[in-house]
Parts: sequence; structure tokens; C-alpha cells
Amino acid sequence: MKLKHLLLTAYLIIWLYLSINPWYRDDWVLENILVVIALPVLIWADRRVTFSAVSLWMLFIFFVLHGIGAHYTYSEMPWFSSITHFFGFERNHYDRLIHFLFGFLIFLPFYELFVTFQKSKKFALLFTFIFLFAGSGTYEVIEWGATEITHAELGTAFLGTQGDEWDAQKDMALGHLGSILAFAFWYRKKVDKFTDKSIQ
Repeated sequence: MKLKHLLLTAYLIIWLYLSINPWYRDDWVLENILVVIALPVLIWADRRVTFSAVSLWMLFIFFVLHGIGAHYTYSEMPWFSSITHFFGFERNHYDRLIHFLFGFLIFLPFYELFVTFQKSKKFALLFTFIFLFAGSGTYEVIEWGATEITHAELGTAFLGTQGDEWDAQKDMALGHLGSILAFAFWYRKKVDKFTDKSIQ
């Protein structure tokens, strides 16, 4: 079995397991709207560009972590409760971690997708960086809009603000930080050390 088929199968099994008795069913549905949209698009994209093994693992890890957050809700993620108490944090930071990982883990798959549309691989790297920068902000707007239109009463659970008026800005900042680090890492590594898509 190819790696992409193995990871897809493993993810679907995990997703089905996490769909059983989530803490807040309406919140779980909202969290999975983008998954239902993104997964078929990524499967189609893989047929066009054939994602590297590194990209496939990064997508798998991100989607699984998102699925866990959707099951428990990001603001009440119990696995982070001990971390919250140990460091004396005023909030659960699981959502902050996922926003950072969005910028860091999703960078390479999108680079591999964008590099197929033009010749300059350096430009594709820069375009991926800009795209994810914009994506972090766009997601916050979509998140707010989806909540207002569908289940406004889920604002706290779905948006995960946890009483922080600057939550959206901090989420975007961490997504941007993840993108910056990914850009620096993949540019320095020339990408080809991990994939067959070297920067020229």
C-alpha cells in the first residue's frame, strides 16, 4: 500500500473514532466543515503534483491534531490542562499550537502545489509564504462568519477566545510565526534534501 493511501486510511479511522460523542456536537460539525472541503481538494491536488512523503506526513499530523481539537474543542483540550496548570497559564493554549503548526506544517505541501504552476521555485516559496500569511487572517474571518451565521451561541467554544479580546490577533501572529520559520527552514535546506523539488 502506498504511503498516501496508508495515511489517508489511518486518518479516516482516527476521524471516525473522534466523531463518536464529541464534547460539543454542533462545535464538532463547524470544526469539520473545512475538513470536508479541504480533504477532497488535497486528494485532487496530490493527483496533479504527487506530494512528497514529508508533505504527506505533515498533512496527516496537522489533520489528526485538528481532529483531536474538534473532538474536545480547542478551548477545553484536556491533554493541555496539566500544562496549563503547571505553568500557571490563564488559558488552554492548544489552539495557539495548532495555529502555529498551520503555518509550519502546511507550508511544504502548498509549496509543492504552487511550484507546479510556474518556473521560479524561489517565487513559489515566496508565494507560499504570502498565501499562508493571508490564510491565517482569512481563516479568522471565516471562523467568525461561520459562527455568526450558523450557531452564534457557540462563539466561545468554537472561536476559543477564552476571554482574550486579542485572541484572533494572537492566533494570526502564531500562524505567521509558523510560516516565517517554515520559509526560513525550507529555503535554507533548499527543499531538495527532503523532496525532489529543489529551489533554483
